[in-house]
Amino acid sequence: MARVKAQLRRYKEYGEGTKENNTIYYKGLILDRNSRHVNFNGKELKLTPTEFNLIEILLLNKGHVLNGEKLFHLLREEEYYSKSTNTITVHIRNLREKMEESFEHPEYIKTVWGVGYIIED
Repeated sequence: MARVKAQLRRYKEYGEGTKENNTIYYKGLILDRNSRHVNFNGKELKLTPTEFNLIEILLLNKGHVLNGEKLFHLLREEEYYSKSTNTITVHIRNLREKMEESFEHPEYIKTVWGVGYIIED
């Protein structure tokens, strides 16, 4: 079952896809869903597939707080394991480091303590 899910996910991400312009713009952040490239303030970010998917999910859900369980489910399309709560936190930290974002006062990916993460409208 996991292999089938992985194949379907790869087909959706890298397969035929749509040819329309799938670009998301947000405060100097440009995410191209077709080429899977992210530019931040004129500089290309080298993201892992998981980091790309995570920032894409947050941008598509702009203005909504997503908790770790929801993010994990959207990323992996699997059940959330309560023992792996740090997975999302680590990926968020890596994204912030690559964006050279302040941990104390993040401008893009904000933490809603005790709830989850949000990119505000």
